[in-house]
Amino acid sequence: MPVKNDRWIRKMAREHDMIRPFEEKQVREGVISYGLSSYGYDLRVADEFKIFTNVNSTIVDPKKFDERSFVEFKGPACIVPPNSFALARSVEYFKIPRNVLTVCVGKSTYARCGIIVNVTPLEPEWEGFVTLEISNTTPLPARVYSNEGLCQIIFLESDESCETSYKDKKGKYQAQQGIVLPKI
Repeated sequence: MPVKNDRWIRKMAREHDMIRPFEEKQVREGVISYGLSSYGYDLRVADEFKIFTNVNSTIVDPKKFDERSFVEFKGPACIVPPNSFALARSVEYFKIPRNVLTVCVGKSTYARCGIIVNVTPLEPEWEGFVTLEISNTTPLPARVYSNEGLCQIIFLESDESCETSYKDKKGKYQAQQGIVLPKI
């Protein structure tokens, strides 16, 4: 599975609506960079966040998720508490081709501040806004800027299409909107 370059990503975004909105080049002036890079796409975090809180002393359980575990926030920057976690979503909507798988890595600017970003792979024929998991590993509050770069998506293309895509198996996170919490 070769990693795809900027020409391939640009072509797929234009011809197949793979990323919307699509930034043709990397935007860097005065912001944490986002947009097309040499071998990937730096996505932006939207201005909607769900910040973990222990105010209700609930247990985080993926089978019985209690929405009271979060405080909702909307704004130009989110403060993630020390040793805590927030969920957000991408500004961009993705439509992954049937013969493509993506992986996501955090941006070095945030990583150097102790902010770790986790995104599960975007599977073949998955589409939607990406739910972003943002961990603050430091003992200090950390600021995450809305509408700026947060992580980079790397595209891997196979020589052939998969037998069963995410769309074929009617994946539970298909075409997700907003910040989507765990489902069974």
